[in-house]
Amino acid sequence: MGDNRRMADGISSFWGPVTSSTEWCEKNYAYSSYIAEFYNTISNIPCVILALIGLINALRQHFEKRLSILHLSNMILAIGSMLFHATLQHMQQQSDETPMVWEMLLYLYILYSPDWHYRSTMPTFFFLYGAIFAIFHSQVRFSTGFKVHYAILCLLCIPRMYKYYIYTQNVSAKRVAKLYVITLFLGSLCWLFDRVLCRKVSHWPFNPQGHALWHIFMGFNSYFANIFLMYCRAQQREWAPRIVYFLGVLPYVKVQKPKSL
Repeated sequence: MGDNRRMADGISSFWGPVTSSTEWCEKNYAYSSYIAEFYNTISNIPCVILALIGLINALRQHFEKRLSILHLSNMILAIGSMLFHATLQHMQQQSDETPMVWEMLLYLYILYSPDWHYRSTMPTFFFLYGAIFAIFHSQVRFSTGFKVHYAILCLLCIPRMYKYYIYTQNVSAKRVAKLYVITLFLGSLCWLFDRVLCRKVSHWPFNPQGHALWHIFMGFNSYFANIFLMYCRAQQREWAPRIVYFLGVLPYVKVQKPKSL
């Protein structure tokens, strides 16, 4: 990590010394004294835009609040990530990592709550879990432990996502689910590449910016996950959902609610 912490020649740090426990394979302050990791910062912009598109769609079609909050949480997470990579400060790192856990708790709630008979217990448990984690995370640094904890939360989502997939008959909805898997796989490869091969990359004439690519892939991954969940939820509510495409490229859910609703 020694090469990582070295700043580009001739550019000083506006934010002061690095205090975060994690850095990535990008030279600090290479383009601006205000942005520590330039590409890792701006690569979150597509995530914000996609989350905003999803939020507008959810609000316009009057989906349940939980789905609007899900898109909003994606947006908050991307903004927190921008703050972290722009400053490399410990407090801003928490503004990235804590919303990551909160977002996964929200995904777990949305995935499992339809079949949960004791409705008040699940949101109460997740709220307390998220609050306790935030307090603990603010006091204790645990880089590897955080990654393991986050990975476990992600893995808990997979069985339910797979169940939704096999019970979905619509070809377009299944295609969105496949895009979710593909972007997750490609993003994970970029993340591993950036972490494992950083020392070799530092000697290359160019940096492929693996972590920035991870941000972009995961921005699309979150969007595809949300669209698929919106489709499944609309199907549960018998809203006759269908997948349509904005400009023929970006999928979103369009519903036809019964007139009685």
